[in-house]
Amino acid sequence: MVEIETIKRVAADVGFDLCGVAECRPFDAERAFFGQWLANGFGSSLDYLARNTDKRFDTARLVEGAKSVAVCALSYKNDFGNGYPAECRTKIASYACAKDYHDVIKAMLRQMATALKAIYPSLSGRAFTDSAPILEKRYAVEAGLGWIGRQSLLVTPRFGTFVLIGELVLCEECDRYDEPLRTVGCGTCRRCVDACPNGAIKERHIDTSRCISCATIERGGADIPLHGWIFGCDECQSVCPYNKHAERSKSRALEPLFNPLERGADEWLAMTATEFAQKMSATPLSRSGLERIQANVRRNKKL
Repeated sequence: MVEIETIKRVAADVGFDLCGVAECRPFDAERAFFGQWLANGFGSSLDYLARNTDKRFDTARLVEGAKSVAVCALSYKNDFGNGYPAECRTKIASYACAKDYHDVIKAMLRQMATALKAIYPSLSGRAFTDSAPILEKRYAVEAGLGWIGRQSLLVTPRFGTFVLIGELVLCEECDRYDEPLRTVGCGTCRRCVDACPNGAIKERHIDTSRCISCATIERGGADIPLHGWIFGCDECQSVCPYNKHAERSKSRALEPLFNPLERGADEWLAMTATEFAQKMSATPLSRSGLERIQANVRRNKKL
């Protein structure tokens, strides 16, 4: 049996801002909701979401012998999350201005796993960060890190929605588990819903066919107005009251690598593949590639 306080201490030691631990269990109600969400067409071009649903809603099918899920969060708030000037036509989601979080968090989780293995030699498990069919946000709620806001993102009292999460799925029970938060939430606030320029936000779920993030990043993204965004979108986050007062990220690994306000549409369109690789290869922008980003710039210039 693993002590929960040991997991949290190790998580803090490697640099995570938050850590909670939940018991591994099936999520039947969430599976039913997800099935209806897909049936309603809200998944649009994200065909991969329909795959591996048995594993998505029962982590023990994803990791044989899974007993516990340690959910870790890292704040990434920077100045660009506060919003862009109205006239800006080359807006980039604030997380994408830094090193790719997949690399950062996966490395931290591996450090954490190594440290725990030194304490519990027989411990086994797997690390994930937005890379497998696992209900990351649901487990984060179960682990007491926050709640699901109306914009479908995890909201934490201390860091708002500007958090990146990863999980260690452990094949060992803990001495105890965290519980969901009971006294906070969104209340009657609907600022995120009202701020979404394409009306993609429903009640705690998203119509991806209207979502700017999906349209600018995912393959087969819908041909919808981008409202100045060329990679991702922070509209619903910039207006969240919890984000207005959230602590700024202290992670050196997630410090912005470039200032998106220093590069306008003409500069993006003049950029060569070599320059893009040199300046952006470490960031999430490499996921889209230069051609896709330039296409998004052209779409915004037509407005």
